[in-house]
Formats: sequence, structure tokens, C-alpha cells
Amino acid sequence: MSANPVPATAITGCLAPIDKDGLMDLIAKGKENPKAIKTLKCKTVAEGRFRHLNYIRNLPPYIVDEPPGLLGDDTAPNPSEASLAALGSCIAVGIHANAVARNITIRKLELELEADINITAVWGTGDTSPKPVGFDAVRIKVDLDADAPKADLDELVQHVKKWSPVANTFMKPVGVDVVLG
Repeated sequence: MSANPVPATAITGCLAPIDKDGLMDLIAKGKENPKAIKTLKCKTVAEGRFRHLNYIRNLPPYIVDEPPGLLGDDTAPNPSEASLAALGSCIAVGIHANAVARNITIRKLELELEADINITAVWGTGDTSPKPVGFDAVRIKVDLDADAPKADLDELVQHVKKWSPVANTFMKPVGVDVVLG
């Protein structure tokens, strides 16, 4: 046994700990079958106005709505905001998992995301003159307090950006097939 055994549950300061043995099992499974593909599913049901219920696995519905300025009821994030939330959560999960794998204790992890979007096309019903649709760029500021030198944390964040599934979905062209059922 080594002088400094790695704990089965990694301490992450004020963040709830994750099971390091479970993380190591996931890592091993990924290395065993690097071509494994998992299909994720969501069923979106229009509830009325611009409010939608999104059913994922057996979870309660995830609500997406529009703010009053976009004729919604302002009960939940709009689709573009939800995409920022997915990106921020994916980056945060990656930072947390990679910190645990590297035996880095995190005391604080917060991300601030922002993106500019031209909404004048009003979902294709307004000004449809040629223009970029969607985000032109996303800016993410990571506020990370951890027990590692800044250079190591910078490398960690860049590593996570490279391997984040949601960040990669934003950064590369992805085919989207929309058909009438």
C-alpha cells in the first residue's frame, strides 16, 4: 500500500463528492470499447403558447419557455438559454471529473456563460434577410478555486473543452435531420 493512498471518494471541498472508484470504472469501460455509441432521447410536447415539456428518461419534464418579450410565459429558460445551461453543465461535469481523476480538490466551481444572438428573424417569420442564425460565439468564464497551480488548472479547463460532448456539438458542424412524422 502506498504512503498516500487515493481515497475511494475524492474530496472536492464544498462540492458533493463523487465516487472515484465509479469514475475509474467509467474510464476503464471507455478504454475497453472506444467506439461505443449511446443514443440519447428526448420527447418534446408543446403545452401551449411557447411552453414545452421535454421528457428525458423517467425524469419529470424539463420545461422550456420564452420570456414575455418573445411572447412566452417566462416560466423557464428559452431554448437558447437551455442550450447554454447544457453547455455550462457539461463543462462543469468535465472539470469536476477530471479534477477528481487528477486528485485535485475543488473548493468552488462556477461558470458564467454568455452568447449574443440576433432574434430579428423571429423563428423564420420575421426578417429573413441573410444573416447568421444562432449564436456567433459563446463566452465562458470559469471561476475555479482548487488546490493546484494556475497553469495546471488552465490545462485542465482546455482539456475539458476539447473533450466536452456538448462543447464539441457547439464547435463542429452536426447534421440535423428534421422530418414530419
